[in-house]
Amino acid sequence: MFGKRTSFGGNTPGVNEVVKPRPAEAPAEKPDQVRKATDPTQAAQRLKGNDEVVDVRAPADAQRDKEYFQTKSAIFNALIDSIDLSQLATMEIDAAREEIRDIVAEIIALKSIIMSISEQEDLLDDICNDVLGYGPLEPLLARDDIADIMVNGSQRCYIEVAGKVKLTNVRFRDDAHLMNVCQRIVSQVGRRVDESSPICDARLPDGSRVNVIAPPLAIDGAALTIRKFKKDKLTLQQLVKYGSISPEGAEVLRILGRVRANILISGGTGSGKTTLLNCLTAFIEKDERVITCEDSAELQLQQPHVVRLETRPPNLEGEGEITMRDLIKNCLRMRPERIIVGEVRGPESFDLLQAMNTGHDGSMGTLHANSPREALSRLESMITMGGYSLPSRTIREMITSSIDVVVQAARLRDGSRRITHISEILGMEGDVIVTQDIFLYDITGEDQNGALLGRHRSTGITKPQFTERAKYFNEEANLVEALENSNTEHRELLDS
Repeated sequence: MFGKRTSFGGNTPGVNEVVKPRPAEAPAEKPDQVRKATDPTQAAQRLKGNDEVVDVRAPADAQRDKEYFQTKSAIFNALIDSIDLSQLATMEIDAAREEIRDIVAEIIALKSIIMSISEQEDLLDDICNDVLGYGPLEPLLARDDIADIMVNGSQRCYIEVAGKVKLTNVRFRDDAHLMNVCQRIVSQVGRRVDESSPICDARLPDGSRVNVIAPPLAIDGAALTIRKFKKDKLTLQQLVKYGSISPEGAEVLRILGRVRANILISGGTGSGKTTLLNCLTAFIEKDERVITCEDSAELQLQQPHVVRLETRPPNLEGEGEITMRDLIKNCLRMRPERIIVGEVRGPESFDLLQAMNTGHDGSMGTLHANSPREALSRLESMITMGGYSLPSRTIREMITSSIDVVVQAARLRDGSRRITHISEILGMEGDVIVTQDIFLYDITGEDQNGALLGRHRSTGITKPQFTERAKYFNEEANLVEALENSNTEHRELLDS
């Protein structure tokens, strides 16, 4: 009866590229009827081998899509009339899916709808995703190669794959359908998004970051952005494999995490700061007590003694807000050995620096900046904006005595992510903070496919200031060896 769908509305103007996963239609449910996400195994199977981008289909395909939509709408409405959603909510996901599949099969038989077995299976998956999962987003969430999902209103959805942004064929029925999916996502972590609270940060069960901005702030319909995390967490060894850092640079980072250096990770949006922070925390000893403070809990530390804290937005009356600064102040009373801050963006930077300088060695945080020098300037600016009437020199002295190393991550124009600087803070000369680069990434050109070529190298400094700390942890020999091996000028001299 129908060909295999590849879009919700094939004649949507302005669509130049599509990805094969199909969208689904919205359940007519209230926002508070929240379900857990379905098992994405079936969606993943449908997507296997369909990573390529294809052209928009002919009008005949769009007509089949329209017929499929009409049939699905009729079946879905009959399902809602014949099922008790409150009873369904008490069932296990697998049992609920089977119950829905049985009822849909009966409806198809009663309505004498002619469908092939594969078409019927596709329809069952779509309806199960609508009732129990995230509807049209389920196939995209099932793919591990997608880094970002960006929904701009109900009719346009983009994804980032291999560092490139592509337009997909995913469509929602209307703005109400999109808002229902947004409500379902944010409600799982006890948050809400509506006209009275149109901006919301949340997370998926796997830690993926979610941001929703709803009308009237978003003029063309709700904007949903999901920063997906891979199911298999990246390690430093994998970063070496992908070329983000050299083996010697990875060894330096391992030593920094091991010797309890205070590290500030700097980078632009999407440069991989959180991923790098996760990698560095892998070298924390298992007997250390670690407390993480985040706006939405994304970090997934593997140590057994971890306490995860998360901020809370104000309620309907504008009360009850718990800020990042409140969390950092409180965690100082919880006997932490290391404090990990997901992102420093305000006056909490002052409290973090105080914590780093009062016996909580090995603390880490991330910050938005384009260079290590700019990161220190931003840190100073955030402290000043917090209302502290301190002289600039006092603030800079606090920064130099608290932070040992700044690690800079960058997303290059070809979509690749590289660690471009490992810089240590030496101290003050007059009113200026003195830094020195230990490790750098040099861009040497690009290949015939437009991918940038480069190399990581040490700057020739074999005994940085944190060598004494490395010696205390019996890592001095490893540090010197890694820096010497990555000194390209020294190696070229020896080869000649």
